[in-house]
Amino acid sequence: MAVKREENPAGSSNNLRGDVLRVLGALKVATVEQIQQISAPHLSYRHTDKPTPSKRKQARTASHTGALSDLRKHGLAENGGQLPGGDRLRNLTPMGLKAAARELGRPAGEMGDPARGAGRTGASHPMTVNEAVLALLRPKPDLAQLANEPAGVRAAAQAAFDAPAGLGTITSYATEVALPATGTWSNPGMGGAQADIVITAPEDGVPLLFWRSTTASSPRRSSLRGSTSTCGLASAR
Repeated sequence: MAVKREENPAGSSNNLRGDVLRVLGALKVATVEQIQQISAPHLSYRHTDKPTPSKRKQARTASHTGALSDLRKHGLAENGGQLPGGDRLRNLTPMGLKAAARELGRPAGEMGDPARGAGRTGASHPMTVNEAVLALLRPKPDLAQLANEPAGVRAAAQAAFDAPAGLGTITSYATEVALPATGTWSNPGMGGAQADIVITAPEDGVPLLFWRSTTASSPRRSSLRGSTSTCGLASAR
């Protein structure tokens, strides 16, 4: 156990580090809260007794913050700047993208480049894309993890659990994907397009979906409305 703690000073588990690799491998850049919302949505209903929103967020994201710290120690993740509100952005290094490819079951050549420096310009577009992914995924809380929470918290989690299901899992998603008119997928030529999101979720009736997001003042709502006219769907017939 002492050796394991020395290798991962923050004490994160393999599962938590895997959460981070899968989410950042798919999204390229994200906040720790977005990582938590996708990979452990039940935590959004925990720590309601903390006195302030910032304390509640800190408690909800502590486990994944520790996993990010351990991944940074191993050279797999790094800080990518800050959002205007102060949230820190995280992204993977080239070595981290290779590790994420294994977690996602994808060829390393399809992972793209590290999303370094996204925070320098406010990262409004990546955050809009991430909010669209969250809205499409609709992660469901694990109700068994909330059995000891107050009745009102359990009711809110139950409502989220009972809501219509989303599309796929985080492994179904890729972002900032080149759609080459010439060249190859891993080395696109001139004149191609780019999809902000590509979804492959045949188990939900969506064999292939290309999504183009629009940046607006209310990402969770307007990104979906503004993108429906510019997405392409290929069905398996």
